Amino acid sequence: MSKKGKQWQMPSAYTILFLLIIFVAVLTWIIPAGEYATTKAGNIIAGTYKAKASSPQGIWDVFLAPINGMVGTSETEGSISVSLFILVIGGFLGVVNKTKALDDGISATVKRYSGKEKALIPILMALFAIGGSAYGMGEETIAFYPILIPVMIGVGYDSITAISIALIGTQVGCLASTVNPFATGVASQTLNISPGDGLIPRLILLVITTTISIIYVMHYADKIKKDPSQSYVFDRRQKDLEEFSMPERNLDDKLSTRQKAVLWLFGLTFLIMIISLIPWSSLNPKWTFFESFTKWLTNIPFLGALIGKDLAPLGTWYFNEITTLFLLMSVVIMFVFRMKESEFIDAFMGGMNEFLSVAIIVAVARGIQVVMNNGYITATVLHAGETGLQSLSSAVFIVLTYIFYIPMSFLIPSTSGLAAATMGIMGPLGKFSGVDGSLVITAYQAASGWVNLITPTSGVVMGALAIGHVSIVKWWKYMWKLMAILFVVVAAFLVVCSMIK
Repeated sequence: MSKKGKQWQMPSAYTILFLLIIFVAVLTWIIPAGEYATTKAGNIIAGTYKAKASSPQGIWDVFLAPINGMVGTSETEGSISVSLFILVIGGFLGVVNKTKALDDGISATVKRYSGKEKALIPILMALFAIGGSAYGMGEETIAFYPILIPVMIGVGYDSITAISIALIGTQVGCLASTVNPFATGVASQTLNISPGDGLIPRLILLVITTTISIIYVMHYADKIKKDPSQSYVFDRRQKDLEEFSMPERNLDDKLSTRQKAVLWLFGLTFLIMIISLIPWSSLNPKWTFFESFTKWLTNIPFLGALIGKDLAPLGTWYFNEITTLFLLMSVVIMFVFRMKESEFIDAFMGGMNEFLSVAIIVAVARGIQVVMNNGYITATVLHAGETGLQSLSSAVFIVLTYIFYIPMSFLIPSTSGLAAATMGIMGPLGKFSGVDGSLVITAYQAASGWVNLITPTSGVVMGALAIGHVSIVKWWKYMWKLMAILFVVVAAFLVVCSMIK
């Protein structure tokens, strides 16, 4: 018997990022060192590059880089604030999931629209898109496929329709992330800008891409309803009808009063976060309502001190404040749901544990920037970009950025890791072409979300297809038209945004 050869496996995000740290450390021995003059805010001043003595990074520096990536150095801001936020939001989601409010909320929606399943497609896709855009919803959808697939098959659609609702919904949401902490948050912190910068254009992109996706899925669903043989999985139709038989599924779950309250608090939390991150007074100097209200509230005798004299007005919040918000709302949900203290701690710590890898990836990725900055080659790379981009328009630069992030999203599947590893270079490069940092973030997010609709390296994609017994090749055949449409639409959107100053 011949031994089977070992199958090659894609290295983990940790390994890829650490190899990149080593690669960048090698570059510090090759690339000349240099530096730019900066403003008081830390922004580089174009045209001020000058060479300086080299500072090659060694083995100790390579292993020290992820540590400094977390705690920071004099040259590079640490990722601790972002990593802590990721852990706390993980704890918050753990507490919410413990109540089963989200799961039962979807089940209740499915039951409510029984007999009107076609209406479920736009409603659920919009909800999933909001989840993807607000907090990077993805893995959580795995629990919904066993509910959606039998419903869609039972009314004459197929498993691809069901998978599309959650998978396309969430990933298009991620494509147009508004305040997604794992994408928008990490990237914004790397560029030292508010996650609220560029929020309005991203909201517009979310509406456009979600609408296109809903129309695409509904068109396919209508075609399957009229002629089941048009389904890409028609060869499995009889097996699917038997396996996903509706009587075997229980959709009678009803939301309790406490679960409804949790859902309201869940939505309120993200609403407050969005409002808190929008720089209202920067958009209009007269929009000082939150500053005035906060000043009035904190000056009320006793009540102001009880709430906290250091309360920051909405619109000026950053990672410390929104981390506090999610911690506070986790405790509020505990009391509203009447959760035992031990259950709350287990749920919160369990949720944090699920996001621990993401928090560490951010620090490891930031280590790349640490090595570049300590080796003083960041400025040299930027200078090369400044020289090479002088003849490029902002429209050409942003499209090239979008294209650049497509293969990078395959190389580094972690959105937070990708942002932390590359945004420190791409953001400043954008300034040389007159492109705002928030638009560079939009391009990066759009590319990452676009790739995550079809990549076989995504556990979300492969898990969903496995549950529905759909091969990746059939999924690609179904998706290629939508992928082409989204690519063109996003590229055009980025060009238009780059031309609006």
